[in-house]
Amino acid sequence: MSATLPMLSAVGLAERDQPLITYLDHQTGHRHQLTAAELGEWSARAAGLLRDGCGLTPGSRVAVLLPPHWRTAAVLLGAWAVGLEVSFRPRATAGLPVLEPGGDRPYDAVLVTPERLDDWLEDVPDGLHRYLVGTGPDPLADVPAGWLDWSVEVLRHGAAPADRPTLHATDPASPDGTTYDEWGRVARAVADQLDLRVGDRLLVDVAEHDHHLKWLLAPLSAGATVLLCADLDPADRDAVAAAEQVTRIL
Repeated sequence: MSATLPMLSAVGLAERDQPLITYLDHQTGHRHQLTAAELGEWSARAAGLLRDGCGLTPGSRVAVLLPPHWRTAAVLLGAWAVGLEVSFRPRATAGLPVLEPGGDRPYDAVLVTPERLDDWLEDVPDGLHRYLVGTGPDPLADVPAGWLDWSVEVLRHGAAPADRPTLHATDPASPDGTTYDEWGRVARAVADQLDLRVGDRLLVDVAEHDHHLKWLLAPLSAGATVLLCADLDPADRDAVAAAEQVTRIL
């Protein structure tokens, strides 16, 4: 399966020591970066939390209502690694699918940022497992009753690769029936549209591009690295791109 899914095999990047994903908040100065190996460790922790901590199995449904962020990458890769069906509703982006929940079966887990909790509260089903995922470096100071801080809970699970179930390229990766293979093929097509190549470094303004195909799956499928910029002043974009040795800007 890993040969089919770019989200599970960062092509040509596993042996490199440079960051695969860098998150940079220009308002606070917070910066966090992960190599491919480190992202793999966090993805394994995320998989362990969902599989072992929540008891989810292949086909369980997870709502991931998160912005582009290194933690979001770990959640998505971890969920897909253990065969979960992931649904998200980013802003509609021309030419890219926006997934909605499929059928009447409820979610088994929900992950959302504190900033978007009020916006989504009425849409969040009564799932058994609810997590708030912060974008800053510290644990959340205030977690409402019925929710858990993902950054705390995920550390209860080891960074060793989780035993993965037997999955197939034709298994659904999303509640709407989109398969792993279909996501992989769309990701490669988007990478071609963006002209991404092995060794490219892609700057993504997270306020403008929140679809996981563009900021995560397409770069991984092409073997590119990603710089996720939050609160980026457009006037500073070119200077940031030069300082960060960016080769492509989204």
